[in-house]
Amino acid sequence: MGRLRFLTAGESHGPALSATIEGVPAGLPLTADEIAVDLARRQSGYGRGARSTSIEQDRAEILAGVRHGLTLGSPILLLIHNRDWANWTRVMQVEPLTDEQAAELAALAAGGDKKALPITHLRAGHADLAGSVKYGFSDARNVLERASARETAARVAAGAVARALLKELGVEVWSFTSEVGGVAMDGAAAARTREEAEASPLRCPDTSAEERMVARIDEARNAGDTVGGVFEVVASGLPIGLGSHVQWDRRLDAALAAAVVSIPIVKGVEFGLGFEQTRRFGSQVMDVIERRLPDGSWARGGNNAGGLEGGISNGEPIVIRGAVKPISTLPRPLKSADLVTGQPVEKGHYERSDICVVPATGVVAEAMVCLTLADFALEKFGGDSIAELLDNVARYRERLAAGPSPDPVRSLGRTQGAGGAAPAESE
Repeated sequence: MGRLRFLTAGESHGPALSATIEGVPAGLPLTADEIAVDLARRQSGYGRGARSTSIEQDRAEILAGVRHGLTLGSPILLLIHNRDWANWTRVMQVEPLTDEQAAELAALAAGGDKKALPITHLRAGHADLAGSVKYGFSDARNVLERASARETAARVAAGAVARALLKELGVEVWSFTSEVGGVAMDGAAAARTREEAEASPLRCPDTSAEERMVARIDEARNAGDTVGGVFEVVASGLPIGLGSHVQWDRRLDAALAAAVVSIPIVKGVEFGLGFEQTRRFGSQVMDVIERRLPDGSWARGGNNAGGLEGGISNGEPIVIRGAVKPISTLPRPLKSADLVTGQPVEKGHYERSDICVVPATGVVAEAMVCLTLADFALEKFGGDSIAELLDNVARYRERLAAGPSPDPVRSLGRTQGAGGAAPAESE
C-alpha cells in the first residue's frame, strides 16, 4: 500500500487482536459504534459456529489517532478483546511458564483437556503443515493461532475506518452471497432490496436460491462436513482515474485481486464477467462507450469489465467475486499424519468449526476492498485533512465535467513560434 497502510496483530485465543491504520487524513468523523456495525456483520450468517454467534461479541476500542470523534492524522490503533481468552490463559500466556505453571498445564493435558495438548495431528487444507515446517515448530498451535480466520476481525475493524473515509467521497461498498455449495442465485430473480438481503440469513438477494443454499448447509452439517461458495462485492461512486496502466504495481485491479485473495479462505477472484468472458466473442464482452455525460462521466452499454479497464477505474461500479473454499477444519476430520513422527493418524485435529462462512467472508472482502480503494484514492487526490482531500476531489470532478483541455504542446506550437510569431502549420 502507498498512502494508507495497516497491520494487524494477535492470536485467535490470545488476549486481543489489534489493527494499526496509518495515513488516514485528519478531521474524519470516526466512532467505535461505526466500526461495531461491520464487526457484527462479520459474525452473522447461517452456518456459523458457537464462537462467532455466542462467545465473541466483537467491539473495537479506539486507543489512538482519534480525539473528540475526529481523526488526528496520526496512526489509529484499534483493539478487539477476545472474550474466549479467559479459557486459554495458561495455554496461551505470553510469559515463560514457571515450574508450577508447567505442572498445571501438564495436569490439564493428563486430565483430558485438549487445549493443553500440543497439536501434532495436521489438518489438510490449513496452514498447519506448511507453517510448522517453515518455522520449525513441533506444535501446530503456534501456526493455527495466527492463521485462524479470527484475524480477519481486525481487518474488518480497519476496513470500517476506510469505509468512513470512502463515505466522505460518496463511495459505497457492499457485498452479498451469490452461491453456496453449487447452488447459485438467479440475478433475474433477485427481488430483495439491498437492505432486505442484508437482513437475510445468508445475505442473498434471491429468496428461492437462499432457501436451497440453507438446505445445502444443513446437508453438510448433517454429514459432518463443510461447504464453500461465492460472494460478490460492489463498489459504486468511484470516479474515473484510480490506478494506472503504466506499471504492474500501480494497477487497481491487481491490488484489489491481491487484497481479496489475501483472505485465507479465498481461492479465486474475478472482475465483472470474469471467466465467462473466455466463453464469448469479443463483441459480446466489451462495454460499448456511448457518450460523455454533462458531469464528466461516460455512458456505457454495460459493465462486463466490472468497472476496471487497463488497471484503472472507469467510472462504472467495481464488481468483484471471490471463490470461498470449504472450511479446512472438518467436524468429521479426514485421515492425516503426525507432525512429529511423520506417521499416518486416523484423523486430523479438530477444535470447533463453522459449516459455512461465505456471508462473513464477503464482509471481510468488503473491508479489504475499502482499504485498497481508500489507499488509491489518497494516492490520486492527496490531502492531509479531509477538507483538503474533498477540495481536491471536487476540483478533479470539475475538470472531468469540463472535458479534456487542448493538447498543451500543440496549443503552444499554434500560438508561439520562434521570435514570438505564430508558425505556419499544415494540417
